[in-house]
Amino acid sequence: MPSFGKSLIILGLIIAAIGVLFTFAGRFPWLGRLPGDIYVKRDNFTFYFPLATSIIISLVLSFILWLFRR
Repeated sequence: MPSFGKSLIILGLIIAAIGVLFTFAGRFPWLGRLPGDIYVKRDNFTFYFPLATSIIISLVLSFILWLFRR
């Protein structure tokens, strides 16, 4: 069962990192406004898809998880 405990610790660290990200997200005005994020604004319609931001966050999280698995 040691792997279950390690998994819980990693999950806790990920949740804590997401909490820190949400706390300090206002201090990073470029987050969510990268070139590659799709933003369409019409008269009564707004569509926003943070494509580049999602890719960068995915890469960072994948790297962090890769470090924990080593």
